[in-house]
Amino acid sequence: MAASNAGPEAAATAAGHRFNFDVIVVGAGIMGSCTAHAAASRGARVLLLERFDLLHHLGSSHGESRTIRDAYPKAQYPPMVRLARRLWAEAEAESGYSVLTPAPQLSLGPRSNASLLAAVRSAGAEEADLTRRWGGAFRVPDGWVAAVSERGGGVLNATKAVAMFQALAVRKGVVVRDKTEVLGVRKALEEGGVVVTTSTGAEFRGAKCVVTVGAWASKMVRSIAGLELPIQPLHTMVLYWRIKPGHERELAAESGFPTFSSYGDPHVYSTPSLELPGLIKINYDGGPPCDPDARDWADGGGGVAERVARWIEEFLPDHVDTAGGPVSRLSCMYSMTPDKDFVIDFLGGEFGKDVVVGAGFSGHGFKMAPAVGRILAEMAMYGKESTATEAGVELGHFRINRFEGNPLGNAAN
Repeated sequence: MAASNAGPEAAATAAGHRFNFDVIVVGAGIMGSCTAHAAASRGARVLLLERFDLLHHLGSSHGESRTIRDAYPKAQYPPMVRLARRLWAEAEAESGYSVLTPAPQLSLGPRSNASLLAAVRSAGAEEADLTRRWGGAFRVPDGWVAAVSERGGGVLNATKAVAMFQALAVRKGVVVRDKTEVLGVRKALEEGGVVVTTSTGAEFRGAKCVVTVGAWASKMVRSIAGLELPIQPLHTMVLYWRIKPGHERELAAESGFPTFSSYGDPHVYSTPSLELPGLIKINYDGGPPCDPDARDWADGGGGVAERVARWIEEFLPDHVDTAGGPVSRLSCMYSMTPDKDFVIDFLGGEFGKDVVVGAGFSGHGFKMAPAVGRILAEMAMYGKESTATEAGVELGHFRINRFEGNPLGNAAN
């Protein structure tokens, strides 16, 4: 990513105010990077702060692939996915990057599964003859639905996507500082706005602040406002499995193999073979609770690989090899809310609308990041969500106050 030549001091001094920004974004994963880009696109002077190196592998935004799909059982998500899809295309056109590979979306599960049927309806998916479509790769039990959506699905290159939005943000004047740990955010009582303090002792003053720190959200919101957000980080594994000889091309994205979600037990999802030739990513949707500051890097994810292997042996036995386990295991984190819905809201309390929180994206938010970033930026700059309203995105589902009386212990359910 191209770096800005001017530090925060120089940018602020040029504007006539020391450490004075319109919007300070804390956390430079995909949500923070999209927010910084969206705010700068609207003329804001933006500072983007990251605790670790840019494009680090310690959180939830790294890796080679994420799915994009609008096959959702909850009605609030398809409009956000459609908005995000348009914004992904705009960012690709603006940057010259290519981060999205189109692919069909296959939804599998028992015909009695209400969530599956709702997801199929939302995507306009149609039941398909999998033997004819993908050469008998899948073995689907009697009584299951197998429905395919050809509309707007695909695979996003995650790390490249973060780099794309960071590069676009810098091009629009965003000041970026990595290896800058934020310790606190406080109200600037006399002059208004907020003051963001860091572990180096530096203080940055801004009119508004957006907090997008992923698995660290609960800790940061607690330290800033004493508020307990029931967001539980989970340690999850990204698993790549060897494709059996002779089937490599059949399961490749270039051959039209789908992304897929299986709504049985366990809930398994996959992307076609793309980033690692001869391997396919098939994962379990979940993992054990973890502390993002004290993760056990040797932890295999609480038996995740074994669960996925059993699924493969039942559903893809002739095409994917489970002998010896997955070829590659990469650590990642989910940030789970009790209802698996996002947190997109003003922090409130003494901060009112001066601090906005985007968190709890529960393993399925990456695809919607450009839409979330625009919404967060508009909330910070204007105190309202015009784009969300115009796109039909109902933000009432994502408010902080929905957690009242809901204990943290239920977060992983």
